Amino acid sequence: MDKISSEEVQNILKKYEERLSEQIKLDQVEHFSGDKFSREYNIFREEALGRKVTVYEKLCNFCENIIKITQKEKERTKLQKAIDLIHLEITPEGANSLGSLVAVLLILSSIIFGVFYYYFSGVNGLLSVEGGIKDVGFSVYLLPLIFLGIAAGLMKPLINYPVRLANRYRLKATNQMVLCILYVVMYMRHTSNLEHAIKFAGEHIGNPLALDLRKIFWDVETGKYFTIKESLDHYLDNWRESNLEFVESFHLIEGSLYDGDENRRISLLEKALEVILNGTYEKMLHYAHDLRSPITMLYMLGVILPVLGLVIFPLMSGFLEGLVKWWHIALVYDVMLPIFVYVFGMNLLEKRPTGYGEEDLLDIHPEYEKLTYLQIGKIDVNPAVFGIFFAFIIVIIGLMPILIHLNNPTYDFSIMDLKFLDYKCTNDGCVGPYGLWSMVLSLFVPLGVAFGFAFTYYYQTHKLMDIRKNSKKLDMEFSGAIFQLGNRVADGVPVESSFGKVAESMVGTPTGDFFRIVDTNVRRLGMSVKEAIFNKENGGIIYFPSSLIKTSMKVLIESAKKGTSIVAKSLLTISDYVNRVHAIDERLKDLLADILSSMKSQISFLTPMIAGIVVGVTSLMINIINGLTEALSQTSGAGGEEAAQTVSSVGGGLGGILNVLNIKDIIPGFQFQIVIGIFVVEVVIILTILSSGIENGIDKLFEKNKIAKNLMIAVGLYLVISLVAILLFSVLASGIVTVNQAVSG
Repeated sequence: MDKISSEEVQNILKKYEERLSEQIKLDQVEHFSGDKFSREYNIFREEALGRKVTVYEKLCNFCENIIKITQKEKERTKLQKAIDLIHLEITPEGANSLGSLVAVLLILSSIIFGVFYYYFSGVNGLLSVEGGIKDVGFSVYLLPLIFLGIAAGLMKPLINYPVRLANRYRLKATNQMVLCILYVVMYMRHTSNLEHAIKFAGEHIGNPLALDLRKIFWDVETGKYFTIKESLDHYLDNWRESNLEFVESFHLIEGSLYDGDENRRISLLEKALEVILNGTYEKMLHYAHDLRSPITMLYMLGVILPVLGLVIFPLMSGFLEGLVKWWHIALVYDVMLPIFVYVFGMNLLEKRPTGYGEEDLLDIHPEYEKLTYLQIGKIDVNPAVFGIFFAFIIVIIGLMPILIHLNNPTYDFSIMDLKFLDYKCTNDGCVGPYGLWSMVLSLFVPLGVAFGFAFTYYYQTHKLMDIRKNSKKLDMEFSGAIFQLGNRVADGVPVESSFGKVAESMVGTPTGDFFRIVDTNVRRLGMSVKEAIFNKENGGIIYFPSSLIKTSMKVLIESAKKGTSIVAKSLLTISDYVNRVHAIDERLKDLLADILSSMKSQISFLTPMIAGIVVGVTSLMINIINGLTEALSQTSGAGGEEAAQTVSSVGGGLGGILNVLNIKDIIPGFQFQIVIGIFVVEVVIILTILSSGIENGIDKLFEKNKIAKNLMIAVGLYLVISLVAILLFSVLASGIVTVNQAVSG
């Protein structure tokens, strides 16, 4: 028997579709426009993925046209799955070509830069004429090596960028999976139609899962699959390894389509919801237990040990005769180490088995844009403008020692017999500042950076956070309100009248206010229930932006088409669902309490305290060496070489140490403190993002608000401890120098 071609299949389908359309009008049976639902799929895809991803697609396709680089089949398969999951319009070869070409360009750039810098800087080699490691032009070799390291480090991440995007996409999508199953189950309780149920879920949940559900219809319309079930099964294969409970729940929903007994069909649907709830809960249990060791390792390797190790760098630079400069430490601590901490933390966060996240509805609030701005009189100003301005002014204050020296290299003055600038100048140039007051003034640099972020984020989020807190209170009591509403409807009270009845019994509560607004819109403005809730100007939902209310009310409106009994059952089911999710959330918070408490103490107390003490100890060493160097030079100048030898012998060998440790080779405390301060700011931001992600999943509003608060607490503590330590240890250093001078005298 000959196989039927795809063209013949399409002709047969079109023929019978025309016959059915003549006999049955779908819009009279139930409104369903699957073609409209996914017709704008490509536009919807670009909006969902964002501009950054579409630019990445263009770069991959451009590089693939230049040179097509293949890879191993195993790696290609992994990359292809990630590309399919996040709807990228590229090939694995395109991603591989982009990563390889960027690495090659960086390597060539490092070689060219190294050659030009070598010949035009006047550096003739690593060793000085005398054979010692003097000023070896270390930067000539360091910068090309850094470029080579970056090239080697970026190649694999760039190639695997779709995998990382897929992990983040998966994290966002799994936040909506329980809600997706709930929508499908609620719809199929009254209408056993898989296509309509998926469309209903896709219209009422946010991205990125809405994009996936549209893709299911798109694949059918483009002829890739013949039925929704076939397209759905192919889509579920992408989640089989990472979220099996989601796959099993959909299979139970599909199984309910073939069960003729109504009670068993409803039982299968309820089982589907139970499976995804229990499965996600169990995965979260394992995640909470497995998180302790990696978090501890992150603290030790990424924060504690590096900060403690900073103490040796000033002395190391002295022993190595200035080979280690402050910008080398800045490169390691302010660039490379934060990148390591961020990548390691994001890898932990990407393993988080979410499922209880809520979509943020604050953007539908009528004054959303206004609430993110700072109001000055009648003018709304973006807080970022003031944040950048204040940060710039404060940082400039911190950099005044450098600016003063650039304006007048010979100028200096003293406060309380302590120099302000104290630059060490020779024929080769000046090094510094080493002055105590310059180091104190340097504290304004991390303060300015932290204040800029904190000011901007706080004023962008604090009003919205107040609204969210009210919404959370509403969520806590809304389960009981839904239950009351369901009982009222079950007793035969019309849906339109039920809102007023429940509002009367809950006067003075946020839920009562919500139901009162809906009831007022229905009675006085003549709106339908849907308009009374979701109207863009007067709807109740815009004043109470809660995903729970949105979910419940959309299910109510859809169920109302099937009768009051369906509405009552749906609302009671949602009430039970909310109670179960709340119980699971509380249990998970209890499991994560120790980890989150440890992270918060690390952010707000331990890291800034240790960093502040390190700054103080460093200032002590620098002040002692600086003071003894000056004392030794003064003694040598007053009594000649014999007096200098006396200082060396009587001072416990300090003079011998000073012959090795030249103060001009030691990293100035001014630059050293700035490097540590910036590192503290970066660590606080990164750890706050990580702790917020572990606690709430992807929640930018909560994340920014916590960054603002943690920055002010942590950086404030760091500055206080650093200031006290610098002043206290400077007194101690002065005492040591005075005693040494007295002994030598």
